[in-house]
Amino acid sequence: MHLHKPSLPFPRKELLRPMPLPAEFHDIAERVNNWGRWGAEDERGTLNLVTDEVVRTAAAEVRSGRRIPLALPLKEDGVQVGMIPGRVNPLHTMVQINQEIFGPGTVACSDDAVTMGLQAGTHWDALTHVSHSGTIYNGRPADTITAHGRARFSGIDKAGPIVSRGVLLDVARAKGLDRLVGGHAVTPQDLAEAEEFAGVTVRPGDIVLVRTGQIQLYLAGDKHGYGFPSPGLSVRTPEWFHARDVAAVANDTLTFEIFPPEIEDLWLAVHALDLVEMGMHQGQNWDLEKLSTACAEENRYTFLLSAMPEPFTGAVGTPVSPVALF
Repeated sequence: MHLHKPSLPFPRKELLRPMPLPAEFHDIAERVNNWGRWGAEDERGTLNLVTDEVVRTAAAEVRSGRRIPLALPLKEDGVQVGMIPGRVNPLHTMVQINQEIFGPGTVACSDDAVTMGLQAGTHWDALTHVSHSGTIYNGRPADTITAHGRARFSGIDKAGPIVSRGVLLDVARAKGLDRLVGGHAVTPQDLAEAEEFAGVTVRPGDIVLVRTGQIQLYLAGDKHGYGFPSPGLSVRTPEWFHARDVAAVANDTLTFEIFPPEIEDLWLAVHALDLVEMGMHQGQNWDLEKLSTACAEENRYTFLLSAMPEPFTGAVGTPVSPVALF
């Protein structure tokens, strides 16, 4: 599809042509489907792979105590450009400033408030963030997400603590690049090459972080260039993650998957395969630049990752402030 306005990082809704999900999508969906794997009542998906033993083993990754923050600053001039209605950058307001609420001469208080889209910055997508064919994860109907009740099942509050071994698959560095080009679809072969470059084997319960270098554009002030065109995960990567029993995946792009899509007019196919079929939480807008440098300096690409979701009841996403600990 040709986009006529180069300043627009996403196609406007009226430019999209509806396209039924093709046979290729359904074939992959059948191979990665986890519905019922952890029982008919499950709402956490692949986070079930993060067992107590996985966390105990992951804790051994902390040796020096070095901490690398992975979140973008929350500010009014954030990554959002207004394409998605309601997904606003944080609007920060002071609601009281040095107010002596208990009377003159008493201790004064300052308070503030924020209005923002829960997926506006560095965030996790809940399993209910997308649906397809009228369903969400574990075969539940998509209409269980309502304006008043929000997500009845698999809201982000159902995820629980997200702490496990993190693995950086630095696809850009493994290719000797500072940043992947905008049209690069990260393939299973790319992931395997980055795994080999890192000298690590991805194992069940790991949280995989995929670095493309794309976020450099946002950090340099090019918000539109950051969003479009964007490298990202190929529709073929869910099978790679499924085969390795990965618990969750995050990367350093706005759209997570390659954008525009590799299959013409098949929008958000990777979202649907990861979240709906596999039940695997995914994260976007993670700043992996300092982590890439730290991993190269430490000569290891594994660490303890703490990426606790904010427990908004029934929410389909949440801001997160992840930290990698060496």
